[in-house]
Amino acid sequence: MAELTKPRVKVNATAKAGEVLEVKTLISHPMENGLRKDSAGKAIPQDIINTVAATFNGVEVFRAKLGSGTSANPYVAFFFKADKSGDLVTTWTDDANKTINDTQKITVS
Repeated sequence: MAELTKPRVKVNATAKAGEVLEVKTLISHPMENGLRKDSAGKAIPQDIINTVAATFNGVEVFRAKLGSGTSANPYVAFFFKADKSGDLVTTWTDDANKTINDTQKITVS
């Protein structure tokens, strides 16, 4: 099981009402697909981040299902519209159901 590390999330901290914001995320993870073998010839179990989701003020604004073909250290970008100030919470979940969250405060004027 790979340890989920602090992700990097980039989004403007300020926006105008109704503005569409781009969110760029990157997380370090080996994304083992379950097909490789270790030096002893034993299969390395699948260990991938399978879901990336984001909520803004508690409302889901993005969800992606990742598969075994996703590269290590996945970069995910998405857009959403901010109508009022609030928290953007991005959550990564892996095969062991471990999660890591990142919260970005966005001020809308």
